[in-house]
Amino acid sequence: MKAVVVEDGEVVVAERPDPRPAGDEMLVAVRAAGLNGADIAQAAGRYPPPPGAPAEILGLELAGEVVEVGERIRRFQVGDRIMALVTGGAQAELAVVHELEAMPMPSRLDWAHAGAFPEVFATAHDALFGTGKLKLGERVLVHGGAGGVGTAAIQLAVSAGARVVATVRREALRAAVAALGAVAIGHGDLAAHGPYDLIIETIGGEQVGWDLDALAECGRIVVLSTSAGGSLALDLRLLMSKRASLVGSVLRPRRLEERAMVLRRLEAEVLPLVEENQIRIPVFATFDLKDAPAAYSSFKAGGKLGKIVLRMP
Repeated sequence: MKAVVVEDGEVVVAERPDPRPAGDEMLVAVRAAGLNGADIAQAAGRYPPPPGAPAEILGLELAGEVVEVGERIRRFQVGDRIMALVTGGAQAELAVVHELEAMPMPSRLDWAHAGAFPEVFATAHDALFGTGKLKLGERVLVHGGAGGVGTAAIQLAVSAGARVVATVRREALRAAVAALGAVAIGHGDLAAHGPYDLIIETIGGEQVGWDLDALAECGRIVVLSTSAGGSLALDLRLLMSKRASLVGSVLRPRRLEERAMVLRRLEAEVLPLVEENQIRIPVFATFDLKDAPAAYSSFKAGGKLGKIVLRMP
């Protein structure tokens, strides 16, 4: 099979052996696989896969058709269309998926939009309602509102009755982000629209200090990425006086059972909204598998609204 791998520091498409499923796994013919920041970091050597994950082939999310099942599979059968959140190996013509990592694919989605769904919506849903403990009517700030996690978090928070503000660096994208239900602002306008009960931090660095300034009493900051840096000087006295919480969250290294619980909640609470067309999955561009290097270059160039997706032949 063909797969996206890193050779000599470069993203390339190469031939690799077809994987084989174990008893509680399925072999999936991948039709689409989304790109994420974790893929960019892994390709650059900054984010090694967790133990037991496919070490060579990139990709954390996919949509495809089940072509073979292990003897212990109960939820799915050959021919089913599924979406999956995996720890690696998604960007290939074939992938092995544990049954607990898979979700049924909503009938109204095409392959590209289904392939763009699992990672960002699982991350956003868990950050908002699992780690962030979002409550009805709270004010939420989402950083990076035009990105995959950002567009997902905005819609999920709005669907839960929250008042949402989102930072969008490129002014040209703010109207599209506002159409998702948020007040779209520049990073310099944080204080004017706060204070915030919950902040979803997708950038990191010194910005976390600005978050704390804009946070309401007993507010929460959930850090999902450190693309702007992983360290900062933080005023702990302000953190204490506000009785605030600062917590980090990441899905990939969690045990299979923990990730499965995130996906079961996603199935129960979000897939019905997708079926009812109440949730959009913005896709910025699609690339054929053979053009994966160009897809990675497009991701790194920034300035996009939503996801970049690889299509499989």
